[in-house]
Formats: sequence, C-alpha cells, structure tokens
Amino acid sequence: MASQHEIELTNVNFENEVIKSDKPVLVDFWAPWCAPCRAVAPTVEELADEMHESIKVGKVNTDENQHLAMQFGIRSIPTLMIFNRGEVAEQMVGVQPKSVLKDKLQYYAGIPA
Repeated sequence: MASQHEIELTNVNFENEVIKSDKPVLVDFWAPWCAPCRAVAPTVEELADEMHESIKVGKVNTDENQHLAMQFGIRSIPTLMIFNRGEVAEQMVGVQPKSVLKDKLQYYAGIPA
C-alpha cells in the first residue's frame, strides 16, 4: 500500500512537484512488473512517512511515463534520484538500504546526522 505522503509523478506534474520544489525530492523510477522495484517500495514508503516534513517523495511509473524515463536516461529500474533545488543531486540504481537513503536525504534537507 502506498504512503499518503508519496506523490504519483507524471509528465504533467513533474516540473511543479520536483523541479520547482522548495524541498529535496526522492524520486523512485519503477514499473509494476519489476521485482526489485517491489522490494524497495516499502523502504521508499517508510521514508515518505518518516520525513514528509523535510522532503518530498514521488514515484514515476516508467511504463506510463516513458518520456520522463528517457529524459533522465533511466536504463535500469529501480532508479532512485534525489533532486535538490531542481537538479539531480544523487542517482542510485537498484535496491538501496534505508540507512543510505535516509542519510543522503537528511544531508540535502539540512538535518544534522
């Protein structure tokens, strides 16, 4: 079950929700058929719930939003990107430990470790 703090990102809302965001944004590029994507989903949901005051979390279904996947050069999923001030600050391919993601997000949100 998706977190109420996750945003479904599309070609239509990506610029307003991510590029123009005043908070760092974790973007999860995924697809429903991707087993590793399903494995990382609970971690992404937990971070969305735990850090919603400091960051935003969005998900891009690459099957439905191929233009975004092409725009950001997504070749493997899951790909997780952290956008800060409208630009890609971090890119990680594959399942990532929650601690690694949380540390990176806290850094960009200016939260002391």
